[in-house]
Amino acid sequence: MPRKVVQGPIRDKEKTKQKLLNAVGKILKTKGYSGLMVSKIAAVAGFDKKLIYEYFGSTDKLIDEYIKSQDYWSRFELASDTDLSDGGKEMSKIAILNQFENLKKNKELQKILIWEMSESRPILKKLFDQREEVGEELFKNITDPYFGEKSDKFRAIAAILVAGSYHLNMFTAHNATTFCGIDMKSEDGRQKIKTAIEDIIEFAYNK
Repeated sequence: MPRKVVQGPIRDKEKTKQKLLNAVGKILKTKGYSGLMVSKIAAVAGFDKKLIYEYFGSTDKLIDEYIKSQDYWSRFELASDTDLSDGGKEMSKIAILNQFENLKKNKELQKILIWEMSESRPILKKLFDQREEVGEELFKNITDPYFGEKSDKFRAIAAILVAGSYHLNMFTAHNATTFCGIDMKSEDGRQKIKTAIEDIIEFAYNK
């Protein structure tokens, strides 16, 4: 049977868009956010900069699409078979543990988070708002009903765990190997942190 031929223009447009998105990642990883200029992105991708405006509308929209594609919480979705009968306890463990591991591997996301903490820009505020929307849906529909009047206490614990996961990964990636005497570059050290995350969530649900 002859192979089905995909329409050239559609396929080529998607390939070009992906190359432009990949170029943003390459620049962010090697030069940081200060290198994200339209001419530099186009040069790294190997295209005329007019394609950025044609396919994305603006450089900011291109960067916006890229950082959203990298952000863990903006893309977070519950699996259809997720068991929520425990009030979201296991879901909370899995979500934060996966975030912890995802950030270790994703150097581009580390750069994005550093950018967020050092500059105030609409594009970064939008990313923060997207994260908050995802978190609010999880809290409002899963953990808040379970904790009732104590729901804010769990939200505070979740905030510390999420922020701690960010900080431990970024600090040890850029500045040091150990944190509080724990070797964050070793599997044993990282496992100790993951065990602590699970223990804290257990504590929150059992209190």
